Amino acid sequence: MGHPTAIEVRNVSKRYSDDPGLAPALDNVSVDIADNEFFTLLGPSGCGKTTLLRTIAGFEQVSEGEIRLAGEPVNDLPPFKRRVNTVFQSYALFPHMSVAQNIAFGLEMQGLDRKQIAQRVDEMLALVQMQHLAQRKPAELSGGQQQRVALARALAPKPKVLLLDEPLSALDLKLRKEMQVELKRVQKEAGITFIFVTHDQEEALTLSDRIAVMSAGKILQIGTPNDIYERPQHRFVAQFIGDINFLPGHLKRGQQNEKLFVPSGMPVEIPCPAQGFDGSSVQLAFRPERSQLVDPAQPHHLRGVIEAVLYVGTATLYQCRLNNDIKVMLRENNEGLNRGRVVGDRVAVNLPPHACLLMEA
Repeated sequence: MGHPTAIEVRNVSKRYSDDPGLAPALDNVSVDIADNEFFTLLGPSGCGKTTLLRTIAGFEQVSEGEIRLAGEPVNDLPPFKRRVNTVFQSYALFPHMSVAQNIAFGLEMQGLDRKQIAQRVDEMLALVQMQHLAQRKPAELSGGQQQRVALARALAPKPKVLLLDEPLSALDLKLRKEMQVELKRVQKEAGITFIFVTHDQEEALTLSDRIAVMSAGKILQIGTPNDIYERPQHRFVAQFIGDINFLPGHLKRGQQNEKLFVPSGMPVEIPCPAQGFDGSSVQLAFRPERSQLVDPAQPHHLRGVIEAVLYVGTATLYQCRLNNDIKVMLRENNEGLNRGRVVGDRVAVNLPPHACLLMEA
């Protein structure tokens, strides 16, 4: 990865029962997370992302495997002996303490003197831009301000890694987007590793240096936001990250390259990179925004009928039923144009080669 490793997770499994019929919460998970990286664990509820976070923190013991922090095994260390702090969804601020007192709490537990504590509190207040609210109580703060205090308190003891368990989920949409920008800024300025748990795909794409997509206790794919979105390696990953369409297809080798023939009334050849697909039956995947609606009179395109039109401001979504009775979602940027497409219109769909992904059937 080009940077020293902050966290190493090696073949970690976590079981809450000895019953072999029950699936483990974590199933042989391995991942390396670099120093100063914003790393996100993304997946639906119950996929194991919070359990993995809790094993790193020391709140849960692993059933198998090893966790290393800065190269040192920490399986047997209690949470307070690990250089790891956690920001929870609930913030867990002390209501009777001021902002400054909340931030100072962990430093007092470390036994620092007053001068050191005051200096570090001032640094943290400046980092989260809350110097003017130092004497306020949590009840006097907005949700976003409380989030900043929780962040400052967690960073004050200078942890090696900060763990964040869905910290933005309680905020409204506008404030959540503002805090996404703030979180990224704070992470870069603090210069430490953030491990962030979320089920929000857009949040993960916006914030992360890399993302691990989890399902059923396993990590299915690790990559940059661009890798995860543009080159998903599993059908689950493709469907979980944004909207995507799937068409059954059959690979045949032509004179120059392999072609994908989409059957059942769609006599069209679509050139696709087909390396690694030994079988002939595949799924063609494409994002709605990668397709192009064209004149239905043009040859060699998918054809269908518009069944629904959804205006979403910057774009219009079209649900189309193709000639083989498969429904797909297509997207056109509006750009101030009124194309006048309505339900019942016949359309043709062009899929540029770079828009196509092949997956196992």
